Amino acid sequence: MLKILNLALVAIGIGLPNLVPASDSPPVQSKTGTNTAAEASPLESSGRSLPVLNPVVITGTRTEQSSFSLPMSIDVVETKVIQEVQPRVNLSEALSRVPGLVIQNRQNYAQDLQISSRGFGARSTFGIRGIRIFVDDIPATMPDGQGQAANINLGSTKRIEVLRGPFSAIYGNASGGVIQAFTEDGPNETTLSGTLLGGSYGTSRGEIKLGGTLGGTDVISGPFNYVVDISRFQTSGYRDHSAATRYQASAKATYRFDHDANLTLVVNELHQGNTQDPLGLTQAQVIENPRQADISAHTFNTRKSIDNTQGGAVYEHRFSASNKIKLIGYAGTRQLEQFLAVPRGAQIPATSSGGVVDLDRQFGGAGLRWTYRSMGERPFTLTAGIEYEIFKERRKGFENFSGAILGVRGGLRRNENNTVSSLSQYGQAEWHFTQSWALSAAVRYTNVKFKSEDFFVRPGNADDSGSLTFRNVNPVLGLLYKATSTLNLYASGGWGFETPTFTELAYRPDGASGLNFSLRPSESRNIEVGFKWLATDNTRLNLALFESVVTDEILPATNIGGRATFQNATDTRRRGIELAAVHRFGADLSAYFSYTFLDARFRDSYTYQPRAGTPFVIVAEGNLVPGIPRNTAYGELAWRRGLPGFSAVIEAIYRDRVYANDINTEAAKQYAIANIRLAYSHQLGRLKLSEFIRIDNVSNAKYVGAVIVNEGNERFYEPSAGRNVIVGLNASYVF
Repeated sequence: MLKILNLALVAIGIGLPNLVPASDSPPVQSKTGTNTAAEASPLESSGRSLPVLNPVVITGTRTEQSSFSLPMSIDVVETKVIQEVQPRVNLSEALSRVPGLVIQNRQNYAQDLQISSRGFGARSTFGIRGIRIFVDDIPATMPDGQGQAANINLGSTKRIEVLRGPFSAIYGNASGGVIQAFTEDGPNETTLSGTLLGGSYGTSRGEIKLGGTLGGTDVISGPFNYVVDISRFQTSGYRDHSAATRYQASAKATYRFDHDANLTLVVNELHQGNTQDPLGLTQAQVIENPRQADISAHTFNTRKSIDNTQGGAVYEHRFSASNKIKLIGYAGTRQLEQFLAVPRGAQIPATSSGGVVDLDRQFGGAGLRWTYRSMGERPFTLTAGIEYEIFKERRKGFENFSGAILGVRGGLRRNENNTVSSLSQYGQAEWHFTQSWALSAAVRYTNVKFKSEDFFVRPGNADDSGSLTFRNVNPVLGLLYKATSTLNLYASGGWGFETPTFTELAYRPDGASGLNFSLRPSESRNIEVGFKWLATDNTRLNLALFESVVTDEILPATNIGGRATFQNATDTRRRGIELAAVHRFGADLSAYFSYTFLDARFRDSYTYQPRAGTPFVIVAEGNLVPGIPRNTAYGELAWRRGLPGFSAVIEAIYRDRVYANDINTEAAKQYAIANIRLAYSHQLGRLKLSEFIRIDNVSNAKYVGAVIVNEGNERFYEPSAGRNVIVGLNASYVF
């Protein structure tokens, strides 16, 4: 830790003179729709709000509290950053600014973004794992730890909270972090708004949104509040064979029975049909032509179709000033069809699952949470809850050819029913035992059950049915010291865990039948120390030093007979620094800077077989964990003059070299890019218009935006677009 502390001091000494920090987001609203004293922001004489330096957050403690007073790393990204002059398609648009978080845009809508938090989740080759994702308290992550970000509708998202470090374990199967999105409330008056944009590579997006409050003059007195958002996104893609069309719809309705009880209903729909998958490229292919798709993508017409529909209800009731409950229930369905580039050989192994994935899943869950809060000289808060999650899926696999025709559904190669369920209980408390000291403690017990029923049993393909149960108890402890009214010091520590996903459990390295019974959850020991400093009325600095030691890391084992298998191979260690600085120069001008140093290494050597027909390789002790840049930085300078007026934002992003495989023989080079966003807003009676232009990668840098970790065919690289432009119009009318 002394090395980390020394690096932190160097970072501060070098960075602060040049820091031009942060977000000019509007005040955060609490669940009741009113601002608390902690989140209120001062106003200039013009009436425009200044950036919030001390927002109220819910993630981390599940109760509304100032982020400044919590012993954990938690950042808030507000409406202006999420929606203003943004395509509102990918989380990378808004979350690249968060320290400790790395979001790699694959330029591939068939595989979603790659998101890692302090290095957790970096090895995921598709979807998101190791990080829990929530939308309005409803999980977007399945109980086995696999999640998707595409169903977050950014067009109606008012804020996103990002939690890293030890307290992430209180949300369950997520060692690395928690991302929670909150949908905006409808405005006080009925408002119809829309967005049209178009740009490079055949990109277009249209959105229409309607919201309002019925039965009263505002969200507090009105019994019914609603917002409905529908959008269509289309792109031809930067790379060949990467076209995509996405339809999204979301709705949120809140009915307030009285000042103590309300019911919120949310519905989300995502449809992506025949989304093309260009696959990764080898290093030689990137040099030759970064826009190409691998020949196998054309040969087998690799593509993916998704239909995801889910809805939920959240009921809140306050029994007294000290006691309240929250009841959550949700359900959904997900259908997926994916065509892979599995070669058609003369002899296909009997164990191969084929090149077409057919998935039909139903999922749901429920949770009950009770909160007790006492005020006075020694405030105390206690939260206790129980949660149940489950998904049931029918998974089939087919050959990706029929006779001589490639890229079509052929014969059946896999047929099974899979079920994963999770039952958890947790408790969390915060106690300000003196005026200067506050203690936070939490514990969570999680029981995750896996069950598979194999219906495709043939000679050479034995019965792979089986069941497994994993149990974990995760305690967390944090201590906060209020050194002054503007400086808080803190330390926290705890244990986290990450179960294998069903994909990793499906097959055994020894080729025997049944689930991979030897595979266990990886467990992590996490510590964090830091400070939060309101240096002036207009400046805030956050610094965190952290270390995570992961035992039984889940890593590749073999790739034989068309089956990838996994093992608990070795331990890893992650050490790093996160620095964020925010400064506002007034109502018009603000700046932001964040920096992350992360050193993630294997603590022991291990062996694995990278692909069929090749010898086992040795991963040396001390190798860097792939998919994780050692240094990342983000800077932003924003000038917003309000209505009517002009706004401009300049942002810069730096990513260090990223290794693509465990043996550290392949890597994507470091890169730096700059983006510019310009908008002009004006009011015409009840009509508000905003014209905007966005220029990404202004210098036209050639770079690889994402790597596919340990890709079996050594097609590790997914290049990103050169200079590209988006122009658009936002309009809203108040009735």
